[in-house]
Amino acid sequence: MKKHDRQSIISLPMRQRACWNRRTFVKSLGTIAAASALLGYDVIPAAAEPPPETTKLRLVHAPAICLAPQYVARVLLQQEGFTDIQYIEVNSTTPERPVASGEADISMSAAPALVAAIDASDSLLVLAGVHLGCYELFGTGGVRAVRDLKGKTVAVSAMGSAEHVFLSSMAAYVGLDPRRDINWVVHASSDAMGLLAEAKIDAYLAFPPEPQELRANKVAYVVVNTATDKPWSQYFCCMLAGNREFVRKNPVATKRVVRAFLKAADLCAEKPEWVARFIVDKGFTKNYEYALETLKDVSYNAWRTYDPDSTIRFHALRLYEAGMIKSNPQKIIARGTDWRCLNELKNELKA
Repeated sequence: MKKHDRQSIISLPMRQRACWNRRTFVKSLGTIAAASALLGYDVIPAAAEPPPETTKLRLVHAPAICLAPQYVARVLLQQEGFTDIQYIEVNSTTPERPVASGEADISMSAAPALVAAIDASDSLLVLAGVHLGCYELFGTGGVRAVRDLKGKTVAVSAMGSAEHVFLSSMAAYVGLDPRRDINWVVHASSDAMGLLAEAKIDAYLAFPPEPQELRANKVAYVVVNTATDKPWSQYFCCMLAGNREFVRKNPVATKRVVRAFLKAADLCAEKPEWVARFIVDKGFTKNYEYALETLKDVSYNAWRTYDPDSTIRFHALRLYEAGMIKSNPQKIIARGTDWRCLNELKNELKA
């Protein structure tokens, strides 16, 4: 894939990315409504449920295929009563930060990054787990396992980015000190993949569509696949988090948002071909084959069976032991999680 292809989501005009014309939107609404019906969902939520306290919702636009539920949810959110749905442009590696700052209301983000954000701020609440299995660690000849990262050079898009915190949790799990044992270097993702191909760095933690591109071009090899390799395959990769003040002021709206995201995740699991075409047609990603591969590999129905509490506890313990956060797992869970909507919706959606 050429460099301009890799950057297609970022370079796409905002109007094309975030806004659809009325005809396209109505057509999409009907298509998703039909898809929802095929999964056994009511198109319109129960009439007895109060309307949302606000009809405005600000989501995060982050160019990653694995966040497909965040884009499919747009039309489902319309069904839930939201009429002003905006996508806020942010750095793709830190979608939790605009939620914490109040710039956005709700977003999916990587679980370890959410743990770090909760430790740093009181303004985030994790509301649900969504899926597992999108990150893959690629290495060159000297890296065959996570423990081999000791003394090696690893590229990240930024210190404190999702991939930096996630890989730090991985390193801590095998007894490494991520602050001292790894030589972190900062590079844009496109540059990092080029450096990996030239063996100028030793490892890189990639997320879709990067793993698909690296495999297609036979760059390095997979050291860890979080979709299949334990313990990572036992925990959520990405979770849904909201701004605490938004959740406090808008409990009905929050539940409706969570419901839309969980339905969207089910659509990703049950109809990957349709969702892949949808996110390509709407400009959220460019390569259909990479999108379809991601949607088939990532476990989007994990929210029905996996325990979100255990995911937060697992990563919080790793990061706490590594000295990367100050709060212990119990404090992180008490301070930054709220599973009430999820538990209600599991009954409603027959999880």
